[in-house]
Amino acid sequence: MVNTTTAAGLIGVVLLTRHGDSTIYYQDPTTYNSTQSYVTPLGEQQEFELGSFLRNTYLNPDSPSFIQNISTDVVNIDQLAVRSDAGGGNGILNSAYALLQGLYPSTQKSQITLANGTKVTPPLGGYQYIPVQSLEYWQSPSLTSWMECEYFQDHLIRLYASSSFINMSTTAAPFLTALKPYLGGVSNNFTNMWNIYDYVNVQYTYNQTYYKTLPPTFLQQARYYADWVQRNVFTDSTSSSIGQVAIRTLFPEVFWALGNMTKSSNKVKMNIQEIDYKPFISLFNVTNATLTNPGISGIPNYASVVALELSQNSQGQYEVSMKFKNGTEDSQFGQLEIFGNTSISLNSFIQQLTVNTIPINNTNEWCFSCNQTIQRGCSVYNFSNDPFLNGIGTGYTR
Repeated sequence: MVNTTTAAGLIGVVLLTRHGDSTIYYQDPTTYNSTQSYVTPLGEQQEFELGSFLRNTYLNPDSPSFIQNISTDVVNIDQLAVRSDAGGGNGILNSAYALLQGLYPSTQKSQITLANGTKVTPPLGGYQYIPVQSLEYWQSPSLTSWMECEYFQDHLIRLYASSSFINMSTTAAPFLTALKPYLGGVSNNFTNMWNIYDYVNVQYTYNQTYYKTLPPTFLQQARYYADWVQRNVFTDSTSSSIGQVAIRTLFPEVFWALGNMTKSSNKVKMNIQEIDYKPFISLFNVTNATLTNPGISGIPNYASVVALELSQNSQGQYEVSMKFKNGTEDSQFGQLEIFGNTSISLNSFIQQLTVNTIPINNTNEWCFSCNQTIQRGCSVYNFSNDPFLNGIGTGYTR
């Protein structure tokens, strides 16, 4: 199916945006619980540039992707819904604020006139204050659904014991041995590949001595193996299995946002979810986007963005198209396929992903899906007679 976005522009867009460059981000390889991480000035600039790119794409009347009737210079906060993971330091939340500075930069047009005729411009040359819903770790598992999920930890155990993981670990062993002197005490066990890559990348970016002494290709090799591990950690044998949990808890927000944009009473034209890298990997897997574009199957770069664009074809049918910009390395969006098509009807998009992936709609369902009865608010639910507990019920496969 060909993308049929009309010259009239888009109806709206849901954006999944990854945070910018950050400090060391340690993740326990047995649980994927993480330590605090903070966005760097480089990361803030990356996010600002991403916001500027999105502004030129969706707020520019001359752009083929211009969103119909959206405020272009002075933000109408009713037209934006912005949500960000607020846990683990400021890395993700502050990235959202930096992105919004690029999306709606300071402008003198935001000034007001008082009754006595005095003109008042907001600080910083007309800075525009855009609300961000910050979602703390303890409030909802929606954006951090893998953490404290017992079935996800079982998934990790199975992965690490699999023949494919053991074989890749053997392949990587000579490299990891050679890399050990450059790890500053970080374990070079293959299960620790995320932390290995993250350490090397941060040191290579900010430590001049390290930058000059790290052997050529070592950073690229570390990224290759980290991509392989993360691809297997955040996908699974079936779309409804727990390895896909990162996107299964995010889909309800995506479906709700796109569905609302079709209603005449809706005001929101841009829904932004500032997140970690994990949902990207799961999303591309469950939509089969990686079948035609295998290069996107690993870790997305800092300040990457997925756009789910909503348009209406000549028959009046609502359609969804998925695009991806892989951080600052890409200057433009690349078109991705959803189940083999460059665009798909909104009804089909929601139906196929609901049937195949089984979204997790709330904390209650997350508790059952993860076999969690205590943490993250699960203790308030009664599990004694629940048919889904321990993965018995249809749709909650481990």
